[in-house]
Amino acid sequence: MTANENRYARQQVLPEIGKEGQERLAGSTVLILGYGALGCVHGELLARTGVGRIRLVDRDLVELTNLHRQIAFDENDALSLTPKVEAAERRLRAINSTIAIEAHALDVTPRNLEPLLDSVDVVLDATDNFETRYLLNDASVKLEKPWIYGGVIGTEGVTMPILPGKGPCLRCLIPAAPMPGSVPTCDTSGVLNAAVAVIASWQVTAALRLLVGSPPPEVRLTALDPWNGACNSFKVDRAAACPCCWQGKFEFLDAKRTTWTTVLCGRNAVQVTPPQAVTLDARALTERLGRVGRVTRGGLLLRFQTGDVEMAIFPDGRAIIMGTTDEAKARTLYAKYLGT
Repeated sequence: MTANENRYARQQVLPEIGKEGQERLAGSTVLILGYGALGCVHGELLARTGVGRIRLVDRDLVELTNLHRQIAFDENDALSLTPKVEAAERRLRAINSTIAIEAHALDVTPRNLEPLLDSVDVVLDATDNFETRYLLNDASVKLEKPWIYGGVIGTEGVTMPILPGKGPCLRCLIPAAPMPGSVPTCDTSGVLNAAVAVIASWQVTAALRLLVGSPPPEVRLTALDPWNGACNSFKVDRAAACPCCWQGKFEFLDAKRTTWTTVLCGRNAVQVTPPQAVTLDARALTERLGRVGRVTRGGLLLRFQTGDVEMAIFPDGRAIIMGTTDEAKARTLYAKYLGT
């Protein structure tokens, strides 16, 4: 028995997987979109399962408020404001050195999502907003890439596989995003870490079924509440009037030249993403900003502070403006110091 066969022996003996299924997993690529609470569980399970390539995408930094539910991170990551994908890559490589880990510190936009789906077999949704999910839904339907929807608030969570061409898409289930302020958030309702683990495990199981060639017989939305011991499942059909999977209109994906500003959940900060893809010259920017404030570089990040202005700047030109929730002010500060 080889080292890898020994590693996966308790899994390979499962008739649902077997040797052939294990080989399929080793040849597969999975994209984890978002690396917060759900994504941390996704990554751990996939790495231990032996999926050959795991692509991680997240825009954010580790903070202390993450630690009660984001199991990939520790206090050192939070105190140093480490990019989540950087900490995650380090942890997953320590778990399984035989697989490939790709870490992308990116904010997902209409400009960059399609390349991220290249060669991917399935996508796991670990995002925290409907705008990104609808964007993923557009791209997945267009490129015929299956993905597994999931979300958790409070003690409850929901999940559903999206199989383009074979079943309903997200907009069949939820035609339009809820109005701002109309639904609970992690800040207003909290989140139970055990509920996160349950939904994430359910998502990973659905992904593994697809990867080993054993897809579910029908698409069902599953709602789980581990605190109250509740589990409900509903069959979902395609909507004849769906603008995405029925009419082929990719309204979110086609918005390719948008400057995105996002007030970050639970933080006194605004993220600004430039209207065009860029690759920053970190050395030149460090020199320029160093003339007006303090600049530190570490890992994937450049941090800049002057007066009451603090910015975390990423290689793709994206910046998190800390100390404000005013999007207009954040845009102004971005333009003032980064010149775009």
